[in-house]
Order: sequence, then structure tokens, then C-alpha cells
Amino acid sequence: MEHNNINAMWKDGEWLAHRYDASTDTFQLRYVNRPMHNAATFATDEYLGIEQNPVVVARRDARDLVEQTDKLHFILHSAFCASTMLANAFDLPGVSMGLKEPVVLNDVVGFRRRGGAPAAVAELLGDALAMLARPFGQDQAVIAKPSNIFNALAPAALTMRPNSKAILLYAPLPVFLLSVARKGLWCRLWCRELLEGQIRDGMVNLGFDMSDFFRQSDLQVAAVGWLAQQKLFSLIAQKFGPERIATLDSEALTANPGKALQAAAMHFGISDHGAANEAHPAFSTHSKFGGSFRAEDRRAEYDLAHKAHGDEIEKVLVWAQAVADSADIALTLEHQLRF
Repeated sequence: MEHNNINAMWKDGEWLAHRYDASTDTFQLRYVNRPMHNAATFATDEYLGIEQNPVVVARRDARDLVEQTDKLHFILHSAFCASTMLANAFDLPGVSMGLKEPVVLNDVVGFRRRGGAPAAVAELLGDALAMLARPFGQDQAVIAKPSNIFNALAPAALTMRPNSKAILLYAPLPVFLLSVARKGLWCRLWCRELLEGQIRDGMVNLGFDMSDFFRQSDLQVAAVGWLAQQKLFSLIAQKFGPERIATLDSEALTANPGKALQAAAMHFGISDHGAANEAHPAFSTHSKFGGSFRAEDRRAEYDLAHKAHGDEIEKVLVWAQAVADSADIALTLEHQLRF
């Protein structure tokens, strides 16, 4: 698509604010229409392909020229909880569009972790969110599902966008640990990387010394990361209240996805959600790999994982419950989405 009309881009959500370059204080835009979003597991270079000629715009220009809207809402998640499926289901033409893990928000996280001053981080975050809030055509809403490394910034995002709402989506701890175990070595390593980032973000206040993590098994480390996110989610739910925050667990979502989607759309204030039902193709397609994938397929995968790893998981669950009790962390969140 030609990009000679820069003025039109400021209002068009199809021109995704893809990256932020701190060295030049610029956003990089690339054209990603609805079918391209749907075809990509996430809105990353790995799935979209490398954009050789992004449109580079100064952040100060974006701040001055992008129209501020109240159309942005969030799916915040703790991983392995069908969050990609739910984001895909918000592909409702004329109603809403789901953005799956836009990298520009990861760039904000990186800016913060490299030592960006709090005021500068807040300003950048506000500008990035304004870019992502640009709707697709006449859509009523944009539903952003950031990577879960963004969670530490979620309270700031919700504070600076008082009309935005969020769904806090999580897998119950036994299901989360089953997912980690069945996905193998790469996922166990990812959990350690996630915990490292959470520690840097100041999220892990569970009574451990740094040396303790070296003596924990992979699944214990995974449980610590889950508990840290659960504690943060609980604080978010308490701070912003049920008018803005609804919580949802993966088992409730996958058991009745059509009704969950309708309830989520109502929570976000989307008035015309007739297409938000169990017939949405997101609910019968594997969100990561494509192809047919039904709820019974998911259950079969977890049954196999439990046979292979059940003993280890049961031991870690007993340990994690003791940690949760000590840190006053509820394993079930309040303000549950009703459907």
C-alpha cells in the first residue's frame, strides 16, 4: 500500500505503530490490515515478516497529530490461558479489532528496564497507547492484548486512560503448570526469563532471597512467576474496581467461549456484538498453529501432560499454596466476568 498520505495515517489503525526507536525518538509504522492481523499469531516480525521500508515518524509529531480516543481496552494475561484465542475473537468487522502482542509496548518495557526516567517512561507509554488506540475504519473499539511482560506497566496504562477497561485473564495454577510441563525445555527456560524480568520490574515480593531461585526447580520458578502476576492482578482489580476490571480464568473461557466473548464485549462497552458468539472461527482454530482445534483437543493434551508430569506438579502445587498463603495471594481473582 502506498504511504504518501501521512495525514491519513494518523487516523488509520491499519497503520500499526510497530516499533519505537529510542535513539531517534521515532515510531516505525507498517501497514497491517485486518486479514494480515488474523493470519499472524502475533503482530511481530516473526509472523508478519520484516518490513524493509517502515514509515518513520517523530514521536512529537504523533503526539500532536493523533486524535485522542476512548476506544482502547486491554486483555491482560498471565500466559497459556487462551488469551490469543480471545483476542482473535475480537475481530468483529465494524465493531472491534484485537491486537495481539504489539511490539511497540515491548519497546516501552525495554526503555523502562534500561533505566528510562519514570516521567519519560510515562510520556512514551501515553504516546504509544494513543497510537494503538486508532480504530480500524468505523470500529467502536481496539482490544489490545499485550505480551505479559507489559503487566508491570498495566496500572500506569489504566491510570492514564481512565475510560479504558481491562479483562485480567489467567490460567488456574494447576493448568498453568501443566502447560509449562508439556511444552518442554524451551518453556521452562522462558519461565526463568519471565521471572528475571519480573524481578527487574519490582514485581516479586514473596519473601525469597535471590539465591533461593537457584535452588528451585523449573516448575517452582514457573509458580513463583505465576504468583507474582496473580498478586499484581489482584492489586489492579482492587484499585480500579469492577466497573473497569473483570477477571476471567481460562477454563471458564474455553468451556463457553461464545458467552464469554459476549460478556467481554459488554464489559468493554461494545454495543453491537451480534457476531460475538460461539460460531466465531477463533473458537475452532488453534490460535498458535492454525488448523482445527476444539475444546476436547485441549483437554486431551492436558490429560497426556498430567500422566507424564502429574507427580511433580502436585508437589509444586502444595509448595505454591504455602507461598501464596504466606504472601496473602488469592489463587482466584475477584470481579469475575459473569456469563
